[in-house]
Amino acid sequence: MSTFKLEQDVLKEWVDYNGHMNDAEYAKVFSIAVDEFMNHIGLNEEGREQYNYTIFTLETHLCYLKEAHEGEKLIVRSQILDLDQKRIHIFFKMENDQGDVVATSEQMLMGMDTTEGRPGAFPEAVVVELEQMYVVDKEYETPKQAGRTIGIKRK
Repeated sequence: MSTFKLEQDVLKEWVDYNGHMNDAEYAKVFSIAVDEFMNHIGLNEEGREQYNYTIFTLETHLCYLKEAHEGEKLIVRSQILDLDQKRIHIFFKMENDQGDVVATSEQMLMGMDTTEGRPGAFPEAVVVELEQMYVVDKEYETPKQAGRTIGIKRK
């Protein structure tokens, strides 16, 4: 997976009545990961202002694979699955500090021109960073959770 990495401890307020991290909090950690990913590719606050540009999440698919508990360290890494001039198909993997995959989030992100209020091509400096990451990421195997659909399997 690419050079992007987020480390986050499970906070006490994220633990529910079942004694583990609530499902909504997994989505929160992945949302934090998107914000940090934006910073990583040059769309931090300064970059968003300079380019009049941001990223919106269009779609997400979460898979919950293992419980996370209060105080546990989570590590989120990204893999760009595909990329065009204004979209990023990205896969985030959340692991605990033992290396177990806790959850995954497959997302479609859209670049937005904030002046026009509509989708727009990534700024050139961002394209350079994304393409460097994608060159590395496309060499990895596509994660088994990517492209999944929800349904009950029938015999």
